[in-house]
Amino acid sequence: MENDFQRSVSLRASRRPDRSNSSYQKGGKLMPDYSMKMIWKRGFIRLVLVAGIVWMLLILFALLFHIWSCQSSVAFFSAFCNKESKVFSMLHTMGIVQPPHRCPIPVVDDPNTIVIPKRRSPERFVQKLSYIKEDDMANNVSQSTPLFGGHQTWQQRNESFKVKPTMKVHCGFMKNGGAVMDPKDIKYTKKCLFVVATGIFDAYDLPYQPSNVSERSRKLFCFLMVVDEESYKFIKGNVTVREDDAGGQWVGIWRLVLLKHPPYDEPRRNGKVPKILTHRLFPQAQYSIWIDGKMELIVDPLLILERYLWRGKHTFAIAQHKHHRSIYEEADSNHRRKRYARPLIDLHTKIYRYEGLEPWNLGKGTLSDVPEGAIIIREHTAMNNLFSCLWFNEVNLFTPRDQLSFGYVVYRLGGLFKFFMFPNCEYNSIFILHRHIREHSSRIEWVKDFEEFEKDPTLKETRGGLGLWNPYPGNLASVVLPPVARTSKAG
Repeated sequence: MENDFQRSVSLRASRRPDRSNSSYQKGGKLMPDYSMKMIWKRGFIRLVLVAGIVWMLLILFALLFHIWSCQSSVAFFSAFCNKESKVFSMLHTMGIVQPPHRCPIPVVDDPNTIVIPKRRSPERFVQKLSYIKEDDMANNVSQSTPLFGGHQTWQQRNESFKVKPTMKVHCGFMKNGGAVMDPKDIKYTKKCLFVVATGIFDAYDLPYQPSNVSERSRKLFCFLMVVDEESYKFIKGNVTVREDDAGGQWVGIWRLVLLKHPPYDEPRRNGKVPKILTHRLFPQAQYSIWIDGKMELIVDPLLILERYLWRGKHTFAIAQHKHHRSIYEEADSNHRRKRYARPLIDLHTKIYRYEGLEPWNLGKGTLSDVPEGAIIIREHTAMNNLFSCLWFNEVNLFTPRDQLSFGYVVYRLGGLFKFFMFPNCEYNSIFILHRHIREHSSRIEWVKDFEEFEKDPTLKETRGGLGLWNPYPGNLASVVLPPVARTSKAG
């Protein structure tokens, strides 16, 4: 019995932990194994904390870089800014960033204080301008198809650049060429001396209402939205269109002006009719402001006229392009972005190079040869109307990329056409830009070489760009386009 008790005691003793191997010592000191566990535990916590701090710093750095790039005036860095991102939208809503390339416009405080000039600007070089409305086809019976831009010969084109007191030029709207206005719209627009015009073609956009328009401007300006038949049907099916007692169609402040029988196969070329030939559509207008259809005007139009025309005694104002100054840079960009058939863009610019147009340089006396053409502000003087006609004739003859033609026409007029090219950052402060509803549908934009035209003749436009297919009176084979150094990732 005693032996059993001793055996039980010794067994319990053997099961007890050895105090000599315990994590604790007398006096509360830690043993090595426990210390290592605590070190690893604390080290892991510190590692997690450090990793979290580093991660937060990276996020903060990325956010700060995003803000800085969006505000940067350096084109390379501003190209990193994603204006469509939720991050940018959130930062803009919080007032932390402003949309890129924007700056305050030095407009007057109150439209009601603006004094409208009583006299029109004097005509210096052209006193009388008239337009060719019918083709003389007696010498060329084969060209009998009516064309909106007419069958302008190379000789007629060359003569049109020789400025004289009395001139008669091609300027679209040839008899039976298309782009016909409804009589009720013609009657309405006859009273429009001040015009804000825009256009939607091929149902690419929805109407956007201007904001910050004063009551004085509402009474003074006609807000005219030129549309083709497809866009007219699309707008009526998607937004509220009201009809007045005279049959006029209205979307908010915009009076819809329907152009029946589009003159061109290419929708972008159709859009150049109201944009460049505003003075032909609305011949009674003394002043006009054109904005592209995807833009929402956010500045009072009377303030725009005062800032860009009357204050500096200008008659024509257009913004400087954000990235390019030479048309050869712009052509290279159109190449990369597939804005029109590459071989035709090359041919277009080769003709300009053959005719002496140098790449833009400081000696030209202009800020740039390439404008941002989405906003055009002008007084309808004879010289401005002549410039618009000649500009349109280039768009009619060659590619619809009007930014390629602007600087060429300025060059051919030899400094007689004066205009104000204002900073691009102000241009971006005049409007809010919206995306097109859908992409353009032109097949010709994807053509890479002339062989594709030979394989599929239907790719060619039949009513526009015919100057690129008619024999040119010069040897273009020897023309070498100037080298282009890409100055901007975004451009």
